[in-house]
Amino acid sequence: MSDATIPPGDVRALPVATLHRWLTGALPSLVSGASTITVEQFPAGFSNLTYRVDVDNGGCAHSLVLRRPPHGVAGGVAHDMVREYGILEALQGTGVPVPAPLACCADPAVVGAPFYVMELVEGRIVRGAPPPDWARDEQGLAARMRQLSHAFATTLAALHAVPVHGALASLGRPQGYVARQVEGWTRRWIAARTHDVPAMDRLATWLAAHQPASERVALLHNDFKIDNLVLDDDGTTVRAILDWEMATIGDPLLDLGTSLAYWVEAGDPPLFAALGLGVTALPGSLTRREFIEAYGQAVGEPVMNARFALCFGRFKVAVIAQQIFARYRQGHTTDRRFAILGDVVPALATLAAQELEGTGRGR
Repeated sequence: MSDATIPPGDVRALPVATLHRWLTGALPSLVSGASTITVEQFPAGFSNLTYRVDVDNGGCAHSLVLRRPPHGVAGGVAHDMVREYGILEALQGTGVPVPAPLACCADPAVVGAPFYVMELVEGRIVRGAPPPDWARDEQGLAARMRQLSHAFATTLAALHAVPVHGALASLGRPQGYVARQVEGWTRRWIAARTHDVPAMDRLATWLAAHQPASERVALLHNDFKIDNLVLDDDGTTVRAILDWEMATIGDPLLDLGTSLAYWVEAGDPPLFAALGLGVTALPGSLTRREFIEAYGQAVGEPVMNARFALCFGRFKVAVIAQQIFARYRQGHTTDRRFAILGDVVPALATLAAQELEGTGRGR
């Protein structure tokens, strides 16, 4: 993957010897007592911690990925590793590109929290800038970004077309989903805020008063953005969708809204580029309006209530940023990247206010 790894710091370090013993029992065909393992962290994520586990069986080497909750978080669906592992299991054979789940451990005694292990899908993860070989050809880069944008929209549409039955049907309660989401994210905003942001309060009030009358039912990823995709070298095919911790069953309009909130375009505040989200602002990328149209074409009908979707998405992403910033302020993480999130919240709220006033570019 294009994501570089780093040695885990003291706070995030995994007990390698204990993990090794567990792996030999859970995955004996991949890890033996004679194997050596090396653990490094993928540092780019903002929520659950992700590690690369390299296994050397005396010249036969392979790599695994381990996921565990962040430190300082006690429970919650978004950090339920057993649930996330079950989602990956349920998606096998559906056509949705996901890593193969390999083993799950609900016992926090092994590494300090429940965790699971999955296959490492090789490919590119594109964040704030295009890969160097893409960037060397400006004209080719624009064409590639156009293809990547369309692949993103069609993959999201395909995800929303997956039949919801069996284990997937147990992921959530679709009836009343939109109302619960608006109320839930408003409640989380109130609980996590460290400073007043009047625009966020106005946005919460508007969302409560403008919910769509009808709801569709689909499998939702709930964090579908460019850097949660593993791409092929050309960026035209999605090899795997990562980070399923917030997946559920509900109205796909809100899943689309979350993706729109992460979709940066030219003219947006430079602050968002600092979060590694600016690649979609490159020439050739779809605008948010074009992305909505491409998604609608892929699902076979125009998107209704796009303004509500985008405003909800920005509100939700702002609350997520605030929750992480609050953990940073409380000392549960020392990652300096999180310091900037206190400024992201009012910036997202301001963009949403522009949509409400009819001066935004998202619809």
